[in-house]
Amino acid sequence: MEAQSMVCQLFVYGTLKPGERAFQPLCQAYVVGRVDAISPGRLYHLPLGYPALTLEAGWVQGVLLTLSTSTILPQLDEFEDYYPNHPQDSQYQRLYRWVYRLDRTPLAQAWIYVMAKDRVDQLRGQWLPRGVWTRPKNCG
Repeated sequence: MEAQSMVCQLFVYGTLKPGERAFQPLCQAYVVGRVDAISPGRLYHLPLGYPALTLEAGWVQGVLLTLSTSTILPQLDEFEDYYPNHPQDSQYQRLYRWVYRLDRTPLAQAWIYVMAKDRVDQLRGQWLPRGVWTRPKNCG
């Protein structure tokens, strides 16, 4: 008998959020819980039509998803251009970090996709001081 994988927590702040374009095809079938949450960091909108979170001072608003299995992570890694065995070729890194309730009390540790600030600068990211991203109207 094959061992069942554990549930996993994933903090999403962009296209993987409920209501955004990648949630339904990639996450919806695996979600067993979700709660509005915040993560330390700074949020940028990239001209490519999606956001990036950096490890700078500030707060980013998103959703903490509880997924029924961790076996979805490799598929999400591919979507996020994260290659665990080749981090130098990755767009994002997947880090395990604390996520907080909206009142800034600790909620849980979760996986978060994070981009290096120098990469954000190369891509001409625009800082979102409110820490909230929604898909621009002209993006599919």
